[in-house]
Parts: sequence; structure tokens; C-alpha cells
Amino acid sequence: MMIKNNRSLSKFNTELKLKGFNAFQIEDDRSATRIYSRKDFFKICLTTGKSIINYSDKSYQEEGTILFFGNPHIPYSWETLSRTYAGYTCLFSEDFFNHSERSESLIQSPLFKIGGTPILRITEEQRQYLNTIFEKMIQEQESDYAFKDDLVRNYIHLIFHEALKMKPSENFVQHKSGAARLTSVFLELLERQFPIETPDSPLELKTPQDYSKVLAVHVNSLNRAVKEITGKPTSAHIADRIMLEAKALLQYTNWNISEIAYSLGFEYPAYFNYFFKKHTGTNPKALRA
Repeated sequence: MMIKNNRSLSKFNTELKLKGFNAFQIEDDRSATRIYSRKDFFKICLTTGKSIINYSDKSYQEEGTILFFGNPHIPYSWETLSRTYAGYTCLFSEDFFNHSERSESLIQSPLFKIGGTPILRITEEQRQYLNTIFEKMIQEQESDYAFKDDLVRNYIHLIFHEALKMKPSENFVQHKSGAARLTSVFLELLERQFPIETPDSPLELKTPQDYSKVLAVHVNSLNRAVKEITGKPTSAHIADRIMLEAKALLQYTNWNISEIAYSLGFEYPAYFNYFFKKHTGTNPKALRA
């Protein structure tokens, strides 16, 4: 009997899932592509440069050093404007962090809430202090210390508490237009649904209505914005991305057709077969021949 394998994004993602945490220096990461499941991890970035960040229903244009808090449940996109970009990033899962009521309350803080304060302007003095904390996290994760996870959690707590004392950025901008901002966040949310790593965790957002609910806009507004900016309707973007994932699952996993169909949100394999043939002119099995 063939053993069914789960699909992994990358070695980095596999290690990240096992540990529940990773920190690294951005300027040391130029030549390496770190691919991880953005739907599973919280993210804290300390960066120096110029960028536009689209977060939920707002856009921010920032120049200088900022501290950013990314929630896996809230779509955001990041457009780097400067040629040089430096700083630190740490990624952690909710399971890794939530080992006490104190930790859980911090996850629920305004730093990770819609309408909260995900971006903070950082002074030079604060940057140097936070740099030290990130450096300690990077050093600690490579150590053999038996309680290093607890120590890393304490460092994350220090960043949280430093951030909660700061004034949030109010440097909102119009991202070209409301339609452009909404389209950018929709495309980020769409990409965040993939890849499908196991047949036991099927695709959750499958229709324009599903996306409009998450983005808290009327589906007609979403469709109008996406069509205006990209020239394609929302449903076409969703179908194209599902089609791309279907081909990858057929080529790189040993899941059977029924498992692939279910993982992509199709209730019956026949529906998936019809969808696949409509977009490719052939059936799914032909891709495995």
C-alpha cells in the first residue's frame, strides 16, 4: 500500500512548523527565499527602509525604522520602495507562544487586531534596544540550552511590552485608489489560502462571497474593484489559483483524485473533473500519465 504524504512548502517551513518559531536578519536573507505558511504564523518585523503596507482596510506609507505586527488571520501586503532594506523578522505559531494566560492576552492586544496598531514608528534609541533583543533570539534559537523556548518567549514578551508603550503610526495613505488597495489585499488573502499541505485541511475560501465576508465589503464592491484594477473578475482569479494548485497537487503528491478534489473545496470528484476539463481541455488523470 502506498503511504500518503503531506505536502510541505520548503525545508524552512518544515523546520518552522516543528519548532514553532524562527528569527532571522533580513539583510542576511537576500539570496535565500524563505517560504512558509502565512496562514499559520504571527510575524514581527523590525525594518529600516521605505515601503507601503496594506493592512486590512488601511494603507500606510512608511520611511525610516518601523516595528510591524502581522496576524495570520488578517490579510496584509508589503510593497518595498527603497533599494536597501534591513532589519529583523521573527515568526511564531500561536501554539508556541500561548503557554500562559499572560501570553494569550498579548495575542489579543491591539497590536494584532483589525483597527488596532500594527505599525509603530521607532526612534534610533528604540531601534538599538530592539536590535539587541532580536539578536538574542537569533543566538538563542541556535543554542543547546534546554529552556531556550521559554527564553525566546520572554524576548517576544519584551518586544510586545515595548511596543504597547509606543505611539502607533498614523501615516495613512490612499494606495493609488480604494480599488487598488482592496484588490491588493484580496490577492494577498487569496494567495494566503495556499498551498494545501494535507487533504485533511481543505480550502476554506472558495467563492467571491467568501472573500468579501472576510474583507468586510459587499461582494459587488469587491468584484468591481478587482475587475477595474486587473481586468479580470474575482471569480477568475480564484479559479486560476485553484487550477494552479490542482496541477501542483497532481504532479507533486500521491493523493488520489478524490482527496485532491476535496482538499480544493469540491464536494464531489465529478465536480473537480468538470472544473479541470473546462480549464485545461483534459481530465486530471492525464496530468499523471
